[in-house]
Amino acid sequence: MNLQLETWNLKLGTLIKQIAILGSTGSIGCQTLDVVRSNPDRFQVYALSANSSVEKLAEQAREFHPEVVCIADETRYGQLREALSDLNCKVWAGKEAIADMVTMPSIDIVVASMVGYAGLPSTINAIKAGKTIALANKETLVVAGELICSLARQYHAPILPVDSEHSAIFQSLVGEENNQIEKILLTASGGPFRLTPKDKLSSVTAQDALRHPNWQMGAKITIDSATMMNKGFEVIEAKWLFGVPVSKIQVLVHPQSIVHSAVQFSDGAVKAQLGMPDMRLPIQYALTFPERVQSSFPRIDFFDLPSGLTFEKPDLEKFRNLRLAYMAMERGGNMPCILNAANEVVVKAFLENRCGFLQMSDIIEQVMSRTAFCQKPSYEDYVQTDKAAREQALQLLNINSKL
Repeated sequence: MNLQLETWNLKLGTLIKQIAILGSTGSIGCQTLDVVRSNPDRFQVYALSANSSVEKLAEQAREFHPEVVCIADETRYGQLREALSDLNCKVWAGKEAIADMVTMPSIDIVVASMVGYAGLPSTINAIKAGKTIALANKETLVVAGELICSLARQYHAPILPVDSEHSAIFQSLVGEENNQIEKILLTASGGPFRLTPKDKLSSVTAQDALRHPNWQMGAKITIDSATMMNKGFEVIEAKWLFGVPVSKIQVLVHPQSIVHSAVQFSDGAVKAQLGMPDMRLPIQYALTFPERVQSSFPRIDFFDLPSGLTFEKPDLEKFRNLRLAYMAMERGGNMPCILNAANEVVVKAFLENRCGFLQMSDIIEQVMSRTAFCQKPSYEDYVQTDKAAREQALQLLNINSKL
């Protein structure tokens, strides 16, 4: 039985759902606000948070009039407070404030779209408060999947996936609660370097990697897509969300990004969810589930699809990060946490031109071998692991920069 089907306990009696959006100035956050704009009779923004984008956060607050606005970067608090001085809303600052904000009684749904490991504490607090979680922060399950799943069951907090691939799997499983999953088919676009020979990847730049062929996303996730680490994270996330072993999760490179993922059942039947590459559809589905609500999102024209739909095996030699993610999940324990921490460090370095594209995988693999392994980590172990792995990655970056 998968996590969603075990924890459905949605507040269907509430006419207008109060939403907290964590990471509201990022790509997912902004698209969530698009969904809210289109459904004012269903949703009201109760709380907004951002890392450091004061101007954009203030602009959103002026449009949606939330009760609480929170900036993670405490040095920006004065600027935000001044920008919103004429509004009747609470202005908070700091990561702990965000983690406290999600527990407010009026909030029905928490859209967890903060980037990276930083989203873990607030998601844990929201789960403990029994909120419905619309999960866009895949790192939460990558880092601490076993802990998150245990807490979700304990506190009866539904976790509804926002990632297009996991939303597609979820949609394919609705009505199939008692039927055995034989295989999850997780699709990947292949990113901007799908056809680039491996020997050419050493010279690609961050600007090259940020040119995703199908999706408009934030910088970090776009780089993860280019290295296929994003797909590795999604394999780990799918394992926890849907309760299947990694051996039953198959990655299919699907350049057109029309089939968002599929499930194969024990009788051989395959159910898939198709749609245009538009994140607003899975966001809206997570917010309105179990209803489907009318939208103006683009529709597929099956007579106008470019050259049909194609599927390929991923190249695990060229895209080593995907292989490393499988290895981390097979090892278990705190190894996925190590993987994520090292990846966050090297992606930042790559975006700042301090690390080469192929070098990212080299450093991640070395960090995985050097950081202390823990088979049964507690939350405190995850915190210490994240810190230690980041330190290892930074040391390796410094060593390589001197060579």
